[in-house]
Amino acid sequence: MKEITITIDGQRVTVPEGTTVLEAARKINIDIPTLCYLKDINEIGACRMCVVEVKGARTLQASCVYPVTEGLEISTTSSRVRKARKVNLELILSNHNRECLTCVRSENCELQRLSKDLNVKEVSFQGQNDVFPLDTLSPSMVRDQSKCILCKRCISVCHDVQGVGVLGAANRGFDTKIEPVFDKSINDVACIYCGQCIVNCPVGALKEKDEIDKVWDVIGDPKKHVLVQTAPAVRAALGEEFGLPMGSRVTGKMVAALKRLGFDKVFDTDFGADLTIMEEGTELLNRLQNDGKLPMITSCSPGWVKYCEHNYPDLLEHLSSCKSPAHMLGAVLKTYYAEQNSINPEDITVVSIMPCTSKKFEAQRPEHEHEGLRDVDISLTTRELARMIKEAGITFNNLPDEDFDHFFGDYTGAGVIFGATGGVMEAALRTVADVLKGKDVEKLEYKEVRGVEGIKEAEVQITDDLKLKVAIASGGKNLKAIMDKVRSGEADYHFIELMACPGGCVCGGGQPIIDAKTKMDIDPRVERAKALYEEDVLLPLRKSHLNPSIQRLYKEFLGEPNSHLSHELLHTEYYKREKIKK
Repeated sequence: MKEITITIDGQRVTVPEGTTVLEAARKINIDIPTLCYLKDINEIGACRMCVVEVKGARTLQASCVYPVTEGLEISTTSSRVRKARKVNLELILSNHNRECLTCVRSENCELQRLSKDLNVKEVSFQGQNDVFPLDTLSPSMVRDQSKCILCKRCISVCHDVQGVGVLGAANRGFDTKIEPVFDKSINDVACIYCGQCIVNCPVGALKEKDEIDKVWDVIGDPKKHVLVQTAPAVRAALGEEFGLPMGSRVTGKMVAALKRLGFDKVFDTDFGADLTIMEEGTELLNRLQNDGKLPMITSCSPGWVKYCEHNYPDLLEHLSSCKSPAHMLGAVLKTYYAEQNSINPEDITVVSIMPCTSKKFEAQRPEHEHEGLRDVDISLTTRELARMIKEAGITFNNLPDEDFDHFFGDYTGAGVIFGATGGVMEAALRTVADVLKGKDVEKLEYKEVRGVEGIKEAEVQITDDLKLKVAIASGGKNLKAIMDKVRSGEADYHFIELMACPGGCVCGGGQPIIDAKTKMDIDPRVERAKALYEEDVLLPLRKSHLNPSIQRLYKEFLGEPNSHLSHELLHTEYYKREKIKK
């Protein structure tokens, strides 16, 4: 590839042809501010914060979209550049709801940080400051148009990454708004509540629906027995909210914090993941051996399930009937656990801590209840848990490592890796291989299904007679690519793992928010997944069916995987959803 040499602020730099000025500057540690920019996703030069002065050019240029050419001389700090950036930022601020002290994004807001970095002391312009109603109808998220800065990141992520496309720009000029079609609520369109718009929004225009006060209320109610469970991906990201490096594994400190918050028992959704493998693995074997509907597709991701219900209702029979791990565990807690501890199930409240905003929607699905009781009563995101810990005055980083409570806090390495893309597939393969061969297979790691590629395909030799063809995809647009192949009959897979969020649950919509600048240098999909694979290796048991507490649960209560009681408590059904509510 042709190399181009340019000069930026007096420093010469050589970069490949096609590189932008912004990328070239970062190569020599020159920091050009950005606001609307998302690498490879939203590169539109709309906010004009990244303008630079190009020698010989009449106007300032947006560095995020301006390609290098041989001999360019660029200034990123001239008086003209600094003045333009400041004016542009003040214009954005003039029409922004500046309730920073009470905003959920305070101190983690890219607009706020830029205002500080550019030394904005006052806003010289008076904007329209239109009043917009909050969109609070969704069970998962809230839209606040008064804080939107029209950067269009959410549009690009929703359309180009997730392939959902429920957000767009309406009107022009000062009347421009970002909203679903026909001025509908986000609750009335085919949104899957994945939350990728939230984690990519630079401000507080999009956020999860906060349910912290509900949890405080039940913890404070002496009549309630409050159980909490934590998803595997939470331990790989929670530490970031307390200043720890990305990918820090904080399992023990997380448990200690939850105990100090006042929950009666602290359990692990990894137990539910091990239980899922028992049910899902058995379901796969039954389909393979009895000419069942193939390929079978995982059903752990509520965003993916909703995506399928909206877009591929004709293929719903391919989905596993298994509930997600959190809801399997919730169902068991309100039956077996209640019975073992002589507690009225109506007095039990199950709180789940999830990396996912779509889990809030899942908790409200009418199918996820038994005898009138919800499997999961309240679902909080990783971010909400962090806020609870801070509100309680707990010094997280100084906490000792503590263990989950016994039995429903017992888990294997297979349960842990559920949080990374390919993890559900690998966990299932570990158990299916043992069952089919009738012995403990030495192979534990199926690295052919690991990695952050959007789509992965592999053939795994399980027995001499069976080679499983599998596929793994994460991120909505990749789900479409796989499902189109299934619909056309091209997909000759046996088993498919699909996750709505890119990289799987480690980058779910409820995880700590990383600004666009950091994402240019580090990949959270990789760093957070490392923490899960590290914990997997450290555990003494790494196959779901070897979990002694799972074995005891079947012996004392469920009978066997896919039994009548298992189907009653642990399995569910799906149905077609309209794209737009009328």
